[in-house]
Amino acid sequence: MWRLKLRLTCLLPLFVATLGLQGCASEPVDKRSCGTVSGFMLPDAGQHWYRAVVTHLNGQPVVSKPNYQLAPGDYQFTVVELIDDPSLAVKLSARTPKTFTLTVAAHQRYHLGALFHTDKRYFGQDSAYWEPGVWRQEPHECQFELSPETK
Repeated sequence: MWRLKLRLTCLLPLFVATLGLQGCASEPVDKRSCGTVSGFMLPDAGQHWYRAVVTHLNGQPVVSKPNYQLAPGDYQFTVVELIDDPSLAVKLSARTPKTFTLTVAAHQRYHLGALFHTDKRYFGQDSAYWEPGVWRQEPHECQFELSPETK
């Protein structure tokens, strides 16, 4: 009987260690992977998409730039539209920034823009004439550069 206890006592740690190793054998997450959010390309105005400029990222003011490399996750972008359609007749005070949430995935590029609603004519203070969004998404290799300390 004591031999059986000894065998179980010796085998139990080995079994637990084996289970622990199985949990560690999964593919590691590449902490350098990222997604790119871009605002530099000119959208197709024939599809009623126009350029938009990022003013805030997650509520923090940013200096607008062509590309933002971001870790995968959810981000709030505040943008202003650059719609230059002659049918747009709203007052300048109606041309206010709008915020939207974008889920960024690794190795994807998202082209931001302003979708001009052409279902009716917009006048005065009506800010419903546009909405921010992504007019194109495409695969794009993206990795954060290693800092000199981590190379």
